Parts: sequence; C-alpha cells; structure tokens
Amino acid sequence: MKWRRADPGAAAALLAALLTTVAFCAADVIARSYPFGPRTRSVNDLGNQYVPFHAHLWDLLHGKGDGGLLVNWQSGYGSSFLPDLGTYVSSPFALLVALFPRDEIDLAVYTVTVLKTAVAGAAMAWLLMSLRRGRWWAAGVLGASYALCGWSLALASYNPMWLDGLIALPLFCLVGEWAMTGRRPLLSVLIVALAWIANFYTAYMATLGAALVLLLRLVLAELAWRRALAVVGRAAVTVALGIGLAAPLVIVVYSGTKHAYPGRDGHFAPVGTEDLLARLLPTTYSYGSPALYVGITALVLALALPFHRKVPVRVRAGWTVLVLAVALSLQWAPTSLAWHAFAAPNGSSYRQAFVLCALLVIAAWHALAYGLPGRRALGAAAVLLVLVAAAASRSPLTQQHGHHTWPVVLLAAAGTLGGLALLGLRHGRPVLAGLAVALLIGAQFGEAAATSAVATRMRLGHMDDYAPWGDRQQKEAEAVASADAWPAYRTEPGRDQTVANDPMMVGGQGSQYYSSLTADVLSRTLTALGDGWTSRGRSLQSLDNPVTDAVFAVGARVHNPPDPHQKWLPQGGGPSTVTREDVPPLVTVRPTAAHTTPAAFGPSPYRNQELLLGARVYTLPRTTLSSAGKGDAARGLPVDGAQTITAQCRPGSSVFLWAPHYSGTARLAGGGAQKLFRSDAENAKIAAMQPLGTVGGTGLIRIDLKPNRLSRVPAQGAVGCLDTARLRTAVQHLKSTGATKVTVSDGTLHAQLPAGSRGTAVVAAPRIAGWRCSAGGDEVPAGEFHGLIAVPLGASATSLTCTFHPPGLRLGTAVGGASLLTLILIGTVSAVRRRAAARPGERTTTAH
Repeated sequence: MKWRRADPGAAAALLAALLTTVAFCAADVIARSYPFGPRTRSVNDLGNQYVPFHAHLWDLLHGKGDGGLLVNWQSGYGSSFLPDLGTYVSSPFALLVALFPRDEIDLAVYTVTVLKTAVAGAAMAWLLMSLRRGRWWAAGVLGASYALCGWSLALASYNPMWLDGLIALPLFCLVGEWAMTGRRPLLSVLIVALAWIANFYTAYMATLGAALVLLLRLVLAELAWRRALAVVGRAAVTVALGIGLAAPLVIVVYSGTKHAYPGRDGHFAPVGTEDLLARLLPTTYSYGSPALYVGITALVLALALPFHRKVPVRVRAGWTVLVLAVALSLQWAPTSLAWHAFAAPNGSSYRQAFVLCALLVIAAWHALAYGLPGRRALGAAAVLLVLVAAAASRSPLTQQHGHHTWPVVLLAAAGTLGGLALLGLRHGRPVLAGLAVALLIGAQFGEAAATSAVATRMRLGHMDDYAPWGDRQQKEAEAVASADAWPAYRTEPGRDQTVANDPMMVGGQGSQYYSSLTADVLSRTLTALGDGWTSRGRSLQSLDNPVTDAVFAVGARVHNPPDPHQKWLPQGGGPSTVTREDVPPLVTVRPTAAHTTPAAFGPSPYRNQELLLGARVYTLPRTTLSSAGKGDAARGLPVDGAQTITAQCRPGSSVFLWAPHYSGTARLAGGGAQKLFRSDAENAKIAAMQPLGTVGGTGLIRIDLKPNRLSRVPAQGAVGCLDTARLRTAVQHLKSTGATKVTVSDGTLHAQLPAGSRGTAVVAAPRIAGWRCSAGGDEVPAGEFHGLIAVPLGASATSLTCTFHPPGLRLGTAVGGASLLTLILIGTVSAVRRRAAARPGERTTTAH
C-alpha cells in the first residue's frame, strides 16, 4: 500500500498492462485461436508478410540469413531490405523474436503483439495520471480500454507494426506535457525518434493527434501568448530532432515507396452514420469502417463529460469539441487524406481511428478525475447511449451480430452504470467500493474479450488464412537446406507455396516476394516473363520454368504437395522433392551492349524469356479454342465452361500454357498433371505460366480447360513449346563465358570473369535502384539488361564488383547526423547555462 500511494502512476500502468494481457489472451481462449486453440490467427498479411519478415529478422540476428541489412537475397531474386526493415520489423519489440526457437516464430510474433498491446495500455494509464491526478485503478481500467480499443482488436492485432503507433500516441502526449514544463528534453527527443523508427506510418498519425492534444492543453491552461509560443517551439524542435534522428531509416523507406510497384488507387467513401455509431459498440466488426469501440465504461463517461458540472466549462467544451472535430475529420476526404500522410491507403480508410479512441478515453478520464459524474450527467449519458444504440440498430453490423452484440451491450452497460452508482454510495462502505470496482473491471474485461473473440472469428471467415509453422514448413525447410549452395546457384522453395514470402520462412533464394515496397522493375520484369501475382502486382509468385531458372541461376527447385491447410486446393501428392538443373552462374557475359535497350520486352512472355536467355528456344504454334466466342487481341477469348485448346508442336518438346486472366484447371490430354490457374475479374491477381507436360509422338497438343469463372485466354501465343536441347546448348554457352567464381555478402557482389571477356556483364538480379558497379574502373550506376543489372566491360576487365547503396540512405544519414549534432549542441549550451546560473549561489554560500 505504501508503494501504491507513493507511485500511483506506476500502479495504474501495471494494472492496465495486466488487464490488457489477460483480456487479450482470454479472447483467444474463447475463440479457440492460436496459441490457445486449433484456429490459426495468421490471416491475410500477418501470415503472408509480418510473420515471414520476423522469421527473416530471426535469421539475420542469428547469422543464418542470406543477405543483411542492405539486401535480402532470399526474396525477389535480391531485394532492398532496409525499406522493409523500416516498414515491418524496426520496432525494438521485434528484437525479442531472437529469444524464441526458429520453429516457434508464430508464438514469438504473438508474444510481441500481446506485449505491445499491454505497453500501450500502460502508457495511456500513465498519461492519464499525468494529465490530472485521480483514482489509480480507474486510470488502469481506462488505459486497458485504450489498449483494447476496436482499432487495436480489429486491425492492429494482425498488423503488429501498427501497435507501435498505439504506444506512441500517449507517449507523444507525455512529451507535450514535458514541453509545457520544460522537463526531460533529451528523453522527449529519444521517444519521438524511437517511435518514428518503430513505425513511421502510425507515428505520423500519433504526432498529429498529440499535436491536437497539446494545442488544446495550451488553450485550457490560458498561458500568455509568449509562453504558449515557447511551448509550441520546444515541442516542434523536439519532434523535428526526433524525426531527424530517425531520418536514416525514414527517408530510406520513403525513397523505397517511390521505386515500388504502384498499388491500388484508393478512393475515400465515408461510411454511413449508423455504421459509424455501430462501431462504438462491442462485438461489431467490419474491415471498411472505423473501429471506435473503447468499452461502454469509457463511452458512458465521455458522453457524460459535457453535462458534468464538477468539470470546468472550458475543459468540458474543449475536450468535447476536439472529440467531435476528429470524428468529423474521419469522414471528410481531404482530412482523411491528411491523416494518411496524403497517400490514399491501399486497404482500410480508417487507419487513424486509434487517435479518436485515445481522445474518447482521455475525455472519459476528465469526467472521472474531477469527481464522479452526478445523476443528471449519468442520466444524460445513458440517454445518449440509448440513442447511439438505436441508430446503430439500423446498421447491418449490429443486425448481423445482434445475437451477441445486444446481450454484451446490456451487460456492459449494467456493469458500468451499476459500478458508477455504487461508487457514489461508497462513503464509509468499503465493501460497496470493492464491488463497484469489480463491476467496472468485470464489464470492461468481458466486453473486450468478447469483442476480440468476435473479431478473430470474423477475420477467419472473411480473409485468407495460413497455418502456423508445422510439419509442412519443417519438411520444406529441410528439402531446401539439402539442396542449398548459394551463391553457386539459387534454390527455389517451390511454386506450391505455403505463404507468399516462403523464401523468408523456409529458406532458399526465390522469386516469391510480397511487400508494400516490391520494386516496380522486379514486378514488371517477372510479369513480362509470364509470372503471376496477387495483391495487384506486389505479391510475386514462383515461376516454374526452366528458361527463367537458367536466366536467374536457379539450380535447385523444391516441389511441394498442395498445402493441406488450404482446403480449396486439390489435395494429394507425396513428400517434398528436389529437382536439379545445370544452370549458368549468377554473372554471365553477353556479347553486345544490350543494356542500352531496357524497354525491349514485347507482348509474348516466351519471346521475352528468349531475350534474357540470348537464344531462340521456343516454338509458338497457332492455337485453336473450341467453341471460341468473340474476343480481341488485347483481352483474349472468353472461356466459360469446359473447352479445349489444340495446337501442333514438335514431338518431345515441353508444353507451357500462359493464360494470365484464366481461372480454373488445365491438363494436357494424354498425360501430364492437372495445373491450377488463379486470377480474378478485378485484376488483383493474375495466373502464372505453367508447364503441362511433353508433346507426344503425333505432335498434337490438346489442353483441356475447366474454368471456375468466366475467364479469358490469349487468342494466340498462349502455348509455347520448349526445345530442351536448344536450352541446354544456350546454358552451356552462358556457362562457358560466365563468371568463374561469385561471392556475395549483404550488399556486395564480386565476380571473377574469364580473361578476355568482352561485351556486357549481366547479374541475375533485378536492377533495383541503388546498385553501383565497377569492372576495373570507377564505380558507376549499374546499367540495365531487360530489368537485370548490367555493366559494360572494358578490354582488360577480369572482375566485376557491384555494391548496393539504398536510395535515401546518404541523405538520411546526413539529416540524422545534423540532428544529433544539434541535440548535442543544445544539451551543451543548456548545461553551460545551468552551471553559470548556479555559480552566483555557490559564491554566496562560500562567503557566508
């Protein structure tokens, strides 16, 4: 009890963290979700991106990954890693994954998620006690309300890097409080820097939210304008220095977005008022509306604030107006764009909703910290809650989940109003006070756990999901490790992937790569070669093709059975197997300076592959589609129902089908396995070219198509017949003139070339921005050979060295260095002034 009285802020923070942790885990127990049940929690990008990036971070921290901080050699045939690091795993919390076994990476990410959420609750509780002293347990309960808000449970729980913004907002508000009193300047700068490093996207939103809170605090404090300007100046300098210290990473990420493949153009459309109000209630879920739930207790207190007579009128009006203004800004396109850093989000349009959740909780705290609301205020709040519920009842969100929404709302409202009423009667009655606290905590705990459980179950029903690490991934990893010989050749984890970033999960060096920063040149190059993708070009797949394997030095390829977790896939197949091919080295020498013609790709992926290979190896037969409808060269022929493609090719050649806008199965009649092609009508995914089998003795090709939706196939050019003998000849030529030895370390590639090499050295890696190369001369920006790195060779060149310089790193380092020097200078000047101010006092003391 002595410790609690001495440090109520710490007690509140610990209570908030404890309530948050227990409620979060209890929700997963209720939902029977990992790690407390059989249901996976790896939905959407959590399974496809965030867990694999944490796995790659684990590998780097343990010295087992291919590449380093500059280049990720495992993904996309060589991708820039610093932008991905700054986007996904730059949080200090991410380092904790190194403490877990590699095969428990899903548990590591879950633990980090729970810890971040708990820290966010603790930070909010501490902020509330700093804004105004009050009951420590109440601050703890409201801190947990913030940590378990709808935005956190519905969105951030499977986008764990966003949780750093949830932590940053209350910390930034504390920085504002310190700016008002001139305290802790160094700590303030470090907090801003760490938050912007952890996740600059949500840190930006948190900075805007904290700025609004600080401005309101200055208005309510009624400071003289000179002093108010001084506070604003201190806060602005603090934020500028903090962002400046984070600049080496932030500017690299920003530069990476400039070179990324363009995502979907988002168009903001505000949700209806009934949907907006419905999201204030527990157990409602929707991906496209703002998740504003903060718990009935916090909501009732926030609704009571305008009518709470113990709270000064300026305070009531100020916080009420700020909450309403931010709520309206969520619904207006220009302000929505401003909240999202003036870039329309590729997904949910309400990623800033956590700021409004924070303001609702802070408003609730003011309604409680000045003394319990009276009957009139609570009555008004109850009426407003009924009106909110009545309007929300017209929303499909409550109609769809009414069987659990309304019981939870009623129980939570009863617990809240009953607890607050008992608190008003507590004088001299500790039993009633304890019961009141139990009711309030129980109501908060129950509705938060129910809301989280519903969100978990709803996500599984509406999004793609992936199994956590298990037997399949372990066997994949073992198969890859048995064949891996990087950098002598690449080992592809296989086309039948488990997640979109399989190379980071199970090892190898593949083309599969899914990131918000997937390079434009990589996506366009692989698409031109016949590759498929999802997420509108930002999630690239493995291209199972011997020509592209030769071009990209893929000497080993793993073949996996279909993922048993994906029940919609045709199941069957044996264990993972490995096939090996004789391929050229990573660096080859081409006889002409073709790097000067980077835009030579045409419409045929077969001919584009030959451009990169440097030899003609395909025959493109004329094809006929049975029951062909009307079509055009650009869009192709429609396929609706079972149809057959017929063509004639040389016996013994390998048959490939390229139909990017076809969805369904294809099988070569008379032999060959059935292959699945996946595309959609919205062009969010296209199908990859696939091998179907070998041409029989008659030379006749019949490909049976069974679409699962209305699709299209190219009118001509869909079928390619590969002459494997010609391919072997082309490979031997590239090997004979290619590098004799290649070494790779993070962002540096070095190759020994045969004496007398002439023409152009081509590196089997995408020419992403940042590569600089030298071949016996000065280092210059790398050229391009149809999307790959290319360097013209001089007459005496016997080696090639390429180094990667992430775009923006030099500028970011300069800004970071300048910020650090400025911070040191300010600290030194402040120390000198303090010492000078102390000297007269020291002399006076000595004289006495």
